[in-house]
Amino acid sequence: MKKQSPSKTMKIQSHNEFSYLGNSLVKCDGVQHNYTKDEIEEYVRCSTDVAYFAKKYMKVIHIDKGLVPFDLYSYQENMLRHFDANRFSIVLACRQSGKSITSVAYILHTALFKTDQTIVILANKAAIAKEMLGRVTLALENIPFFLQPGCKALNKLSIEFSNNSRIIAAATSSSSIRGMSASLLFCDEFAFVNKASEFYTSTYPVISSGKTSKVIITSTPNGIGNMFYKLWEGAVQGTNEFKPFRVDWWDVPGRDENWKKMTVANTSELQFRQEFENKFDGTSSTLVEANSLLTLKAKDPIKVMYSNTLKIYEDPLKGHYYVMTVDVSQGRGKDYSSFSVFDVTQKPFRQVAVYNNNAISPLLFPDIIVKTAQAYNDAVTIIENNNVGQIVCNAIYYDHEYENLFVESTVKAGGIGVTTTKKTKRLGVSTLKDLIEQSKLEINDAETIAQLSMFEESGSSYEAKQGYHDDLVMTLVLFSWFISTSAFGEYSEIDVKKMLYESRQKEIEDEMLDVGFISSLTKRDTGLRPEYHKLKNELDDWSRI
Repeated sequence: MKKQSPSKTMKIQSHNEFSYLGNSLVKCDGVQHNYTKDEIEEYVRCSTDVAYFAKKYMKVIHIDKGLVPFDLYSYQENMLRHFDANRFSIVLACRQSGKSITSVAYILHTALFKTDQTIVILANKAAIAKEMLGRVTLALENIPFFLQPGCKALNKLSIEFSNNSRIIAAATSSSSIRGMSASLLFCDEFAFVNKASEFYTSTYPVISSGKTSKVIITSTPNGIGNMFYKLWEGAVQGTNEFKPFRVDWWDVPGRDENWKKMTVANTSELQFRQEFENKFDGTSSTLVEANSLLTLKAKDPIKVMYSNTLKIYEDPLKGHYYVMTVDVSQGRGKDYSSFSVFDVTQKPFRQVAVYNNNAISPLLFPDIIVKTAQAYNDAVTIIENNNVGQIVCNAIYYDHEYENLFVESTVKAGGIGVTTTKKTKRLGVSTLKDLIEQSKLEINDAETIAQLSMFEESGSSYEAKQGYHDDLVMTLVLFSWFISTSAFGEYSEIDVKKMLYESRQKEIEDEMLDVGFISSLTKRDTGLRPEYHKLKNELDDWSRI
């Protein structure tokens, strides 16, 4: 057997001596490096130019070519410099545009060249956050030793360097970074984070407590009303501290009209719109049409109560009439027990208070309902009595003896409250659609708007998109059903059917004029174009509601 040369053996032993736990690509803590003049120049240039560092020294996995140098596109260079120049950055980007790997470059650069940094990578799921940290580790392993500060610890959840900088990966939650002093917070796909508003409310004080700490938020759109949408719109309008950066599909080299046509042909127009066009509207299958969803603007509550579960948008006004609608869950951390309060004194109706809690017991929920209803001038209260809702109805009717509780029947079992059937839901859903699209109902709550943007067609009905909730939307459906009943007529002088019918009648007649009709609409009209018969039939249907 041929013996290995001493020089080669020594080189291998020496390299292993410098590496972290046998990983020959990662420099170990405490290793001293004798820099050459060229290395010093390169170190200084890399430390001051993140785009240069990424382009020259980072490597990424290409789907076809494997491990390759990170050849940044121009918009990626601009994105890196945007991160460097701004304390609060928010990125709206189409799918497969490289926003995540560009963020990885900035995260690694910060950890390598700055001391005492705590960098937190958060994603909507822990697995995605770990995958992001895995990309950081891969990039680190391909950085030459003279640029590495040395590694104290490296695992699937964190990396700690000799310069006292560290990178931590976690799932997004209200307690993710509580107790930490984060220097850089990176949130990936923020529009898809559950309870993003709650997370941001609890996290912002941690970031804002420092003067140099940074926040980077990136995402593709996911409907309107959620926290990402709110922050992006604020950034665009200049009403918050975030600076916007946008990447559209045509910014990515190789994507042109032919690419779009091929992508649409292989998927669908709807899927392309969702994945690549940076559109915040709902899909074509949402109950409320996209243009109407975009007109809904959330407001900040004037006060919050019960650990941020009750949000007040307008205080009760003397002489005003209010309606509360309640959707009850089991209080086991899954679906939410919710209610909305509406001012129905005049049109448009307004959502003035919202409660949303997935932990409250049905035994405790009645007390909050009654206190809030009494505060809003003894609001008429309509409670869905399906399943555990009956417990809440009975407690309010018998124990609290609340007089303004809606009762379907005092004779039959289950007559307290309202039982949601296919018929009541169908009427409520239909009326809700008309109320919003005709601007007869103002919705102030951001979470309600977010749920509406995910309330989609499912068979012959509507429900939340898989993975999302619709408890607040169901309070709107219940309200819409109630105002369509004769019971509401006894309570208010507003004739909802007439209000909606007259508005829709004018809309249909305007459409008829647009297609060339100048004669009155009578059954004697003959030989008219098909649009007439379609619109006339729709108008007749409305008159029979």
